[in-house]
Amino acid sequence: MDRNLALEVARATEAAALAAARFIGKGDERMADRAACDAMRKALNAINMDGKIVIGEGDQADVDVLYNGEIVGIGAGPECDVALDALEGALICATGGPNAVSCIALSERGKILRCPDTYMDKIATGPHGVGVIDLDRSPSDNLKALAEAKKVYVEDLRVAILERPRHEKLIAEVRKAGAGIKLLNAGDLSAAIATTRPESEIDMLIGVGGAHQGVLAASAIRSTLEEMSGDNVMFAATGVTTGDYLHGVRFFSGGAMTNSVVMRSKTRTVRFIESIHHFDFKPEY
Repeated sequence: MDRNLALEVARATEAAALAAARFIGKGDERMADRAACDAMRKALNAINMDGKIVIGEGDQADVDVLYNGEIVGIGAGPECDVALDALEGALICATGGPNAVSCIALSERGKILRCPDTYMDKIATGPHGVGVIDLDRSPSDNLKALAEAKKVYVEDLRVAILERPRHEKLIAEVRKAGAGIKLLNAGDLSAAIATTRPESEIDMLIGVGGAHQGVLAASAIRSTLEEMSGDNVMFAATGVTTGDYLHGVRFFSGGAMTNSVVMRSKTRTVRFIESIHHFDFKPEY
């Protein structure tokens, strides 16, 4: 896959984020998600690729979303698997909360893990956790190991956990171990990726969450890339609302600013992009 493809995909996440941002705080999560899907589909179908959505937002019966099995791109160019969430955190967007993002991962055909729309156990950390943490170990043991690898006390660590009844015992164990907790209403994908950024306040994400979001997060975290997304993956995300990893869309007279990240596993390149969009000069896809 050509390296320029990653930047093309970022334009699609930007388009989705801009469309969804019009619905921030307006209480209509369905309209926010539909606007993001429409904008992303239009942008993806202008890209020189033969893409097939393997992780989307529904099945073919729901034409309002980007569905599993949908073909995107102009039909020429590299054959790609596509995993996406046009608006991860539709409810967050509708209520004006943090960590709503638009994201896409691309890999060579047949490389992205196909998984049902279910839940999975998750644990995410930055580079210090590679070869150190393990889902089969207890949260306390993982926290001790990560603290040792980072040369800090367990009490210095901050752990992101979705605030759900299923996590009551997990929350109690993490607190007993001495670590601080950042409880999330939603948006564990953004929090998972935030663990890779040194200046982030999140050292680890742990708990049970959506499998689709887990695969997308894995596409952005090098320690699990090869298991879930192959060794040649491109990932792009744009913030809709400001969160732990990206700033949200900021409108000004006649335009808006977006904050995106573009990653390419083949070169381990990570680019943060601040884009200024002047609506009078936007191209028609």
